[in-house]
Amino acid sequence: MANAEAQAGAELAWVKAPDGYSLALDGNKLVCRNAAGKVLASVPKKVRESDVATGLLSLKDWLGEHERECVAAVDAWMIRSLPVPRSIVEAVWADPAWRTPLENAIVWPIGAAGESDPTKVGFLKGADPKRGVGVVNADGETVWIAATAVAIPHPILLPELNDLRELATELGFTQGLSQLFRETWAKPADLDPEATSVEQWSGGEFEMLAHAVGRARSKGYRVSGGSAVCPVREGDRTVEARYWIGAEYEWETTTGELCWVDAQEKRLKLSDVGAIAFSEGMRMASIIFAGRKTEDEEKED
Repeated sequence: MANAEAQAGAELAWVKAPDGYSLALDGNKLVCRNAAGKVLASVPKKVRESDVATGLLSLKDWLGEHERECVAAVDAWMIRSLPVPRSIVEAVWADPAWRTPLENAIVWPIGAAGESDPTKVGFLKGADPKRGVGVVNADGETVWIAATAVAIPHPILLPELNDLRELATELGFTQGLSQLFRETWAKPADLDPEATSVEQWSGGEFEMLAHAVGRARSKGYRVSGGSAVCPVREGDRTVEARYWIGAEYEWETTTGELCWVDAQEKRLKLSDVGAIAFSEGMRMASIIFAGRKTEDEEKED
């Protein structure tokens, strides 16, 4: 047991602290060892309040923010299915904060004219200046693709999504990005060509408007003018999904329609809304709607 503890402690990056102690970050936890090398159960008060401890805790906060920014950046690449130069993947791959959302992301190569090639889809495993982009393809084989850029497609664009999900489970691949198992909604085949809104998520009751607003914001959505909003850049235009959750003066609130507007705030027909914008709007509304007051809660009242 003591040997295991010593080995674990030796792997940490220790920094000298007052009175012969040393400090290190073990994940998000500040740990301390004494001059004899024994890792302590807690950090002594004097050491915890030292400049060394303050610096390490600031580093922890920075690393946490860096990780969130990397995930957000890769998520944005996926939402827009943006071409990502291979040189970018090469440059950031060694950084765990970048590698976590990138590794095992589904990608496909982008040609010189900007065209995508879904036939070469695979799980991203790295990039090399000489060999290209390394992926595990749909047959479960590791291959190198000679591409100067790749895209991380939104799952609504993946025709073999269920097969890729099964393959990921079979191979034990996990993603640090919400892609393969992201909830998706395709536009119905019998869509009314004149329809401009979806009522599926209407009627969700919240005891307080603040609860609906808080749920929207906690899931990463902005709230403006009584609606939770989700902007999506798709192709050469930005479309914003808007889901009514209530006006500022309301106490109790009931959710309303979900609609989409263009950059000039003109309401769009559902037939004119792109596949990604439609799916992401429906996802936003379903997530917020799921936090509504349930029948069991109403009976308790």
